[in-house]
Amino acid sequence: MADAALESQIGQWRGYVERHRVISSADVDEMEDHLRDRISDLAAAGLADDEAFLVAVKRMGSVDAISREFAREHSERLWKQLVLVQAETGTSTHPPRRELFVVLALALCAGATLELARWAELDDNVFARNVSVFILPFLAGYFAWKRRVSARVAAALAVPFAGAALVLNLFPFDPEGSTEIIAAIHVPVVLWFAVGLAYVGGEWRSDRRRMDFIRFTGEWVVYLTLLALGGGVLIGLTVGAFTSLGTDMEWVIEDWVLPFGAAGAVIVAAWLVEAKQSVVENIAPVLTRVFTPITIVMLLVLLAAFAVDGNVGDVDRNLLILMDLILVVVLGLVLYATSARDPLAPPDLFDRLQLVLVVSALAVDLMMLAAMLTRIAEFGFTPNKVVALGLNLVLLVNLVWSARLLLGFVRGRSGFEATERWQTRYLPVFGAWAVLVVLLVPPLFDFV
Repeated sequence: MADAALESQIGQWRGYVERHRVISSADVDEMEDHLRDRISDLAAAGLADDEAFLVAVKRMGSVDAISREFAREHSERLWKQLVLVQAETGTSTHPPRRELFVVLALALCAGATLELARWAELDDNVFARNVSVFILPFLAGYFAWKRRVSARVAAALAVPFAGAALVLNLFPFDPEGSTEIIAAIHVPVVLWFAVGLAYVGGEWRSDRRRMDFIRFTGEWVVYLTLLALGGGVLIGLTVGAFTSLGTDMEWVIEDWVLPFGAAGAVIVAAWLVEAKQSVVENIAPVLTRVFTPITIVMLLVLLAAFAVDGNVGDVDRNLLILMDLILVVVLGLVLYATSARDPLAPPDLFDRLQLVLVVSALAVDLMMLAAMLTRIAEFGFTPNKVVALGLNLVLLVNLVWSARLLLGFVRGRSGFEATERWQTRYLPVFGAWAVLVVLLVPPLFDFV
């Protein structure tokens, strides 16, 4: 049992080191050999396995410091890897150039699908609610190809996409109703979890792989935003140049560039995350260090404003929607802070800030629940209220338990691994909630 526990600890340490991808696999192997030698020496000196492990890790120094040292010593290797062609990683055996061709082909196929839908002259509402069904299967296909998933996993991947297409196009939505909008918002959430199944190669039961997908999601959002900003600037300059020459290019932009650019960016952004995570530190978790204090201040100011107003029942509907979006952002900050943290490090100031963030969000969530229940008691149930109430309850459970675990960690009563396990294992709840919203809310309210 002692050997199994020690191997588990070494496995966790290695997994954390490997996430600092400046260090190559060969470097990690060498570091692990040094770690095992130190553990053996300490164990021979009379220390228990767990004590020897902790002392050995401490003597090797922080992984962040080691990463910086390797980056300095191997800077030439690092910059050579930062070229457009992806360096070989341990997650794929495909040649880099072949993978690039596959990515470009899938991006073109996604754009062509949008073009075909436009040529079919679909109703604007039908087109809008099916956008995720048109694009995300190609992203899932990229990861299924890259991970070499089994036929069973590939068949499982087809189910949510086919189901979403049937639901979105067979449900008799009222064009003037809200259930169509609700379904259109939640279907991409459901399909993103299908993309996640492809990303983890079918290993959805693995907490480590789920956390990898959380990291990917944050990085993908960052890269997609950068591509959108860069593309927007380029399009603006191009249109301006042709306008100065007396040529109207807006129809080309609207009919061709935007459909292919938007759909292709979804695939290309994923490829960039995959390519660059092997040589640079993740961006999204780093941004949490900046936005966590700002978000705490914003939540505290909102709580103070609610306290001064004193009338929770008269909260504006638009404010309730905005507060739900803020709570989702808070959840994202917590997830990415969790994904970037060394589980073996002791609690620090940022962990205490995380606890303040979660407690503040919990207070806001409770206020929002009180406001929603007051409005429901006064005006009755509507699709929007049911969805918002359910989302707040799902967030409430996550925030309550997160606060409990973070408090125990900050006070030294538990390890950080419990917080990480909680977040990864609670992740499917959000997917299940989105599925219930898509399947049950429209028929319950007669598709209005």
